[in-house]
Amino acid sequence: MAGEEVGAVNLVPIGRFSKMTRLSVKALRMYDESGLLPPAYVDPSSGYRYYELAQANRAEAVRILRSVDMPLDEILAILATDDPELVHKALLVHRERLAGRLAAQERMLTYLESLIQRKEGIMPYEVEISEETPQQVAAVKIHTNLSRIANDIGAGFGSLMQAISGEGVSPSGAPLIVYHNVIDQETEGDIEICIPVDGEFCSDSDAYGRELEGGTMATTVHRGPYEEIAPAYHTLTGWISEHGHEIAGPPRETYLNDPQVIPPEDLLTRVDFPIHTEAG
Repeated sequence: MAGEEVGAVNLVPIGRFSKMTRLSVKALRMYDESGLLPPAYVDPSSGYRYYELAQANRAEAVRILRSVDMPLDEILAILATDDPELVHKALLVHRERLAGRLAAQERMLTYLESLIQRKEGIMPYEVEISEETPQQVAAVKIHTNLSRIANDIGAGFGSLMQAISGEGVSPSGAPLIVYHNVIDQETEGDIEICIPVDGEFCSDSDAYGRELEGGTMATTVHRGPYEEIAPAYHTLTGWISEHGHEIAGPPRETYLNDPQVIPPEDLLTRVDFPIHTEAG
């Protein structure tokens, strides 16, 4: 289709459509690949995308929903239905999600202020050395980043519990996560979600069974929201260095109570670092 023919059938090229809709060309290509906003026509020789003017309304809906961080699959479901009740329910779910994020951000700002002003001290933790025995766990490993780690952890625990239930196995201890890499604003990494089980575990899913290593641990307990756990790590790594020990493996977080029934300020998380002691 030549450029004149494109204009004749009321199609516009991707660059112009980008300016019309305030969506970048990169975003439009991604929305095409996801099925969210496919072009009306793709030139078979050049691969260049063209859009109908009428698609601007759908593009505006996508732009607004993405501006409030709605996931692509949920946007696709909303735009695929003509049922206003389903649309209302989907928007309500996302509104509640955003309210939860806002509450978490407000807690983080309060926590940050206390750190800056040293109201409560930065390191209110007691460190102990413990000897942990190896234990059998069902596990799943996930590659994640800071922006999606909370969702990945929730989904990972959900799929792991489903795999355990499907194999007729029962949990035998508190759930935990092994952080194989440092994950920050710039760096992705692997986490291993684990649930202790009695005996060996195998599954047809991504879940697997293994023996989680035991050994000597430097350990402390964090009380409060998961988002405020960083000082526990500062305390442990500083304590390990000050006492002449060496870190011997990735840290673990063990979740001692249930966030579904316990308020954030009362959550208990044990943080363990495997260590080589000075004597060892």
